[in-house]
Amino acid sequence: MIQLKNVSKYYYSKGVIATGFTKVNLSFHIGEFIAITGESGSGKSTLLNVIAGLDSYEEGEMFIDGGETSHFLEKDWEIYRRKYIGNIYQNFNLINSYTVYQNVDLILSLNGIQKKDRKEKILQLLKQVNMLRYKNTRVSKLSGGQKQRVAIARALAKDVPVILADEPTGNLDKKSAEGIIQLLRDIAKDKLIIIVTHNYEQVEKYVTRKITMHDGRVLEDKVLHEVKEVPLSSSASVVHNMRLFDKIQLGFRNTFNIVPKFLLLMIVYLFINAAIISEYSFFQKAEYEESRSGYNYIFTDLDDHRIVIHKADRTPYSREDIEKVRNLNNIKMVIENDLTTDETFSLTSEDESSWLSVLVRPWDLMNTKDIIGRVPEADNEILLEVPKGDYLFFNQEDVLDKIYYLFDNNTGETNKNLPYKVVGIRHVDSREYTQFIKAYVSDAFLNMIQVNTHQKFSKVTIDFFNEIVSSNVYNPYLKLATNHWVSPGEVFISENENARCDKNNCVGKEITITNQNLYYTESRTFRVQKTYNKKNFGWILDVPEYRDTDFDSLYNGPIYMNPNDYLSLFNKGTYQMSVYVTDIHSIKDTEKKLQDMGNHTLQVRNTLVKSPFSKIIRVIKIIITVGFIFVLFFISYFIIKIIMKSRNVYYSILRMLGSSKKVCLDLLVHELLVVSNLSYFFILLLIELNRRGYYSIGFMNTVNEYFHMNDYIFLYVILIGMSLLISFRYARKIFKDSVMNTYREVL
Repeated sequence: MIQLKNVSKYYYSKGVIATGFTKVNLSFHIGEFIAITGESGSGKSTLLNVIAGLDSYEEGEMFIDGGETSHFLEKDWEIYRRKYIGNIYQNFNLINSYTVYQNVDLILSLNGIQKKDRKEKILQLLKQVNMLRYKNTRVSKLSGGQKQRVAIARALAKDVPVILADEPTGNLDKKSAEGIIQLLRDIAKDKLIIIVTHNYEQVEKYVTRKITMHDGRVLEDKVLHEVKEVPLSSSASVVHNMRLFDKIQLGFRNTFNIVPKFLLLMIVYLFINAAIISEYSFFQKAEYEESRSGYNYIFTDLDDHRIVIHKADRTPYSREDIEKVRNLNNIKMVIENDLTTDETFSLTSEDESSWLSVLVRPWDLMNTKDIIGRVPEADNEILLEVPKGDYLFFNQEDVLDKIYYLFDNNTGETNKNLPYKVVGIRHVDSREYTQFIKAYVSDAFLNMIQVNTHQKFSKVTIDFFNEIVSSNVYNPYLKLATNHWVSPGEVFISENENARCDKNNCVGKEITITNQNLYYTESRTFRVQKTYNKKNFGWILDVPEYRDTDFDSLYNGPIYMNPNDYLSLFNKGTYQMSVYVTDIHSIKDTEKKLQDMGNHTLQVRNTLVKSPFSKIIRVIKIIITVGFIFVLFFISYFIIKIIMKSRNVYYSILRMLGSSKKVCLDLLVHELLVVSNLSYFFILLLIELNRRGYYSIGFMNTVNEYFHMNDYIFLYVILIGMSLLISFRYARKIFKDSVMNTYREVL
């Protein structure tokens, strides 16, 4: 039984109070077929909405089976509507984008009825209202009478004890109206049917009770036929929560059932994806370019892909150790003995009109793709690697197939005994270029230039007959050099050193040479085999160009030894290597793996000295990027909110049908998540197709290079977060007021 005691309903709008109805005292029982009639504006529909729990009341008390409802929260009214109330509305409140079957199925799925139990019941109801043949027809294509029959089928589907019909025949012709009233009368035997109508004559012969209202008050409450009172709770519908599968299925249906809405949401989400990806990629690119700028007094090869490594225990690398490093993922190349890696060498033409400053690299590290000319084959052939478009300082026509000589930057002399021919040129992207041209040379070339390079990074001391003298590459009058005419275990020294020996003769005497560096100390004792001077220098050391010329004082100091003896002092194994990674964005992961293998590591790019303004510029870039994402987020958020306003009626109808806030929220979340995921994976597909070369777009190329897995995860989190935020805020707005107040706002 439903009972109203002195119940009043008021409306507040812009400081004005309007009366819906005042001091209503009514009781309703199962089995009654009641007509509420009266003039327009008399409060009939408002009273029906209060009985249905769709609208609130301000005074009095409404009882349900003797229980007060004035303390009810929205959740309690939801349960009440689901257990007791079936509504038939004047304007139908069907989902126009759904089929007839789907509209009836909706109410059952909201009540948690299993899908297998729904089909037969739906078909029976549609047959009962003579709409079975239209079960797969969209509601938007039905006539008014047909829509009303669907609304009745939906109201009956829950099998609730109370059916409330607001002007169910208002839009129908006489014949259709007669059929609807007869149908309602047929089901009124075990239910409470309340009809609001302005045309009492249509229902007069069917109703058991007539209530007349005027100006918000009950003028007449006339019982036409007595009915047996039955407790309302005895015929209440069993309430179940909506099943997860049905939520997901309904969320997918809602995503695509209104095509314009779906396309608009897709466009917005695609824009969000593209804007964030492109902005972040260009920021990453700017960061990358910034990380490459700067200078360093120690390293010449400032390639940001480079990591310098040595063993933590400072022992040499074995072949097995080197192979383990080579076999790591993301390793592009390994330079085993990197002493020459940071040494610049000058190549000059015979007339010294053309100069090239180069970093040397071994042949086996060169890329043979897109070479102009050919790959080097002989020891005196080299390949140059230069930046694309660098024609201001370098013209390939001037150097290709030309002869160059090695110029010693330390001594200032050109070794014209060793000509080198440039047989190939390879252009590289500017991102691969690091200040100096790279010259790929033979092992013989590398072994030759390592003589000076080894000494540069070592402290060499010479025990000249109990007098300790330090030698280094910057002291050309006393340094070490190699010559194949020197016998193993012996040395040639300048006759200027004879003053250190008795009788000015050092031949046959012994000297001790010690090499000390970061990794080891090595000492060797040598016997003086010969002394040389400016007259015999060219003949003794087999340097033809000096045999018949004056002896240059530059050569009046070096101690010459056999090449193998030199290597025994300086080439004790590989202690330090340079590792170059393929993907700069994974360099930290690679560095971590190298450290886990027992290496000390140093990223060369982290050693760069930068301008003091670079940090300020970086902070500004971060602020701009974060600000851009923030503004984009809120603009997109408000656009999506505007688009989703088209769903206000839909979710208001769900509330009328007894849907809870959680169910509406879940459906909304599923709908937006489907769109956000579709847009996200569509963008990923476009990026992947670009990566595979199916098409080429500038900003996509940048994305592929600078947008990586962690960034994609971050983007996905933003999209999901935005979808959830919109869903929660939207659901809160829909549920901030009573069902009818919300419904009135969206109409």
